Amino acid sequence: MKLPPQPDHCELCLRPVARLTRHHLIPKRLHRKKRFQKLFSREELITRTLWVCRPCHNAIHQVCSEHELGQYYNTRERLMTLDPLVDFVDWLREKPPEFVPKRRPRR
Repeated sequence: MKLPPQPDHCELCLRPVARLTRHHLIPKRLHRKKRFQKLFSREELITRTLWVCRPCHNAIHQVCSEHELGQYYNTRERLMTLDPLVDFVDWLREKPPEFVPKRRPRR
């Protein structure tokens, strides 16, 4: 199993941030749940990830619970249907790479 390589930009806001974090689209806490083991292969559970900057990573977890993320928002495309996240990413996209917001996105 090979994890996707780290890009040179956040996969949500597209800013060229030096330090990215790996967001598991199916949260690791859910990997042992039988429901998720039936829905996804072991390889999918491990490799379905996004490389995101810390502000985007925080925003994802502010907008949804881990169960909602694993069940409904387990692709980049589905994540980007969440209006609060889209609004945050659109706002952040215009900021310089070193910018760290003080505000938190609203649910």
